[in-house]
Parts: sequence; C-alpha cells; structure tokens
Amino acid sequence: MPEDTEEQQETQTIEKYEFIEDLPGVGPATAQKLRDIGYHTVESLAMATIRELEPVGISEKKAQQVIQAARSSIGISFIRADQLLKQRQSVARLTTGSKVLDKLVDGGLETQTITEFYGEYGCGKSQICHQLCVNVQLPLERGGLNGGVLYIDTENTFRLERIVQMSNHLGLDPEEVVKNIIYAEAYTSDHQMFLLENSDEIIKANNIKLVIIDSLTAHFRSEYVGREMLASRQQRLNKHMHKLTALARAFNAVAIVTNQVMAKPDQFFGDALHPIGGNIVGHTSQTRIYLRRTSHGPIRIARLVSSPYLPEGEEILKVTENGIEDVSEEEKATKSRGR
Repeated sequence: MPEDTEEQQETQTIEKYEFIEDLPGVGPATAQKLRDIGYHTVESLAMATIRELEPVGISEKKAQQVIQAARSSIGISFIRADQLLKQRQSVARLTTGSKVLDKLVDGGLETQTITEFYGEYGCGKSQICHQLCVNVQLPLERGGLNGGVLYIDTENTFRLERIVQMSNHLGLDPEEVVKNIIYAEAYTSDHQMFLLENSDEIIKANNIKLVIIDSLTAHFRSEYVGREMLASRQQRLNKHMHKLTALARAFNAVAIVTNQVMAKPDQFFGDALHPIGGNIVGHTSQTRIYLRRTSHGPIRIARLVSSPYLPEGEEILKVTENGIEDVSEEEKATKSRGR
C-alpha cells in the first residue's frame, strides 16, 4: 500500500511552467495569439475562461487543456479548508498610513482582493492612492510590501509632486520611489480595459504589489449615457473588474479602485449619495470604504461600508502635505465641539 501511494505521488507531480510557450499544446504561433489578446504569463492564463480564448482560434478542448495546465502549474485545485487556511497566510496587508484606518480594515488592505474608495470630489480618494504608491515600497516591518505600483489614471489626477512630499516624510528616496511606479493614462474606457488586459507581463517583471485604477468609472460614466446603454456598460465593467481580481490573485497584489458617486433624488432619509456602477461594482469589490469631507479642513471620515468578514464602522483621519495621517486627540476634541 505505501508503494502505491508513492507511485501515485510521482504521477501527480506538478509540472511548473515559466512561460506560456512551455505549456502543452502551445506553440510559438498560439503563444503570439495569446499575447495579442492580453495573456503574457502562465498566471494570467490560469485565471482565463475557455470563452475568453475563443479569439485565438483553438478548439474548446485544447483551450481547456491549456488553462488546466496553467492552473495546475500555479496550484489551483480543490483543497480542504485547513489547507485553505494555510494558503490564507500568504495574504499580506498594506498600511494606509493611518493607524485607525488600518485597524478598521483589520490591519491594512488585503492582497488578492479589490478595495474600493468612493466619495465626492475632493474627499481624498486620489490622495490615498498617492499614499499607497509610497507605502507599498516600504519594507514588511513598516507595513509595506517591498513592491512596485501599476497606476492607471483616468482623470489626470496623478501628481509626482505629492509622491515626492510623501516619500520625504517617510524617509524614502523620492528618485527610487518614482522608479517603482509604472504609470499609464487611460483616454477612453476601451483604452482603460486594454491597459489592464495587457498588464500581466509588466506586473510580473516589475514585482508589482499594488494595482490602482483612479477612477474606475469615470470613462464608463461619460461614454455609456442613457438607460439603453446601461446593460452594455455593466457588462464591460464586470469584465474589467474580474480581470483586476484575477491579476490580484495571480500575483498576490493589492487592487485599489476609486469610484465617483451620484445622488438619488428619490431618497428622503439617510445619505442620498451612492457609488456608480451598481451591484456589479458592489459585488466585485470585496472591501468598500466611503470617504466624506468635513467642515474641519483636512479632516476626513472613512466609513467601512462592506467587507466579507468585518463589521461596519468609521474612523476620522486627515489629509495633509505629509500624506494620510491620524487625527490627534486635540483635533478630535475641537471637531466634537464644533458639531
């Protein structure tokens, strides 16, 4: 019986593939076609579906074999919950720069998931994105991930001046920090999707541990106008966010999206502001944080609206020249008196 077990273990040895050309059934021509539609790495292929490989022109059977080989190579299969618990230990957390906000999200922003920050103009969404660009380059013991950033900018809000200020405040060399930020400005929703769909090779080559889309919905909102366009917009948003989730899982990275809000005129009680994108964005973002301005200058309120396992709650923080910081007890007292 032990001999049979050893033989089974030998036959079940997982073949590791580094390049897509190494996968069984993938020759040079097929590999090029896969790259043309955005699959440059084994990790990205492991997260693909058979339907997504249709443009390559291979049969469903062959597509299934290629995807299965890629998944086996990186270890995607049915596992027991105790094994899943061990895998969860590979999930890392990225500090936001605010201790109270980190506490609100159980120690920092998770890798392998999407975190959404939404709120009105000027509430601090892009400022948090800038801060995370710097924080992710910190060593693990300081709450960072020792990695780089892929930043997709759709509203031309990225400013290197802020990166320099925040880097100096944290004692990092700004020149080294900016070298680890891979930036692209998206001019349309199609361009935005194209950039993400062709980012897997860049992510792997540059040790990217943070992917930011700021903002997720701006182009979709302006290009898909009217109720008759709603279904098309939601389908494309769904595809876009699932690609982001797949990349975050494949490369153990933090995924951040910012989102705009709109007012619901028929809502008479509570906050009438709601994030764009409806259920598609709501269901795909594992963690949703609502940012609000206050009448007290740099002070902001961050509310955890949705999480798979954390309760709702809110904390106050501030956006300063140094970046995202905690509010002192004196500032909290002043805010309370001013209510």
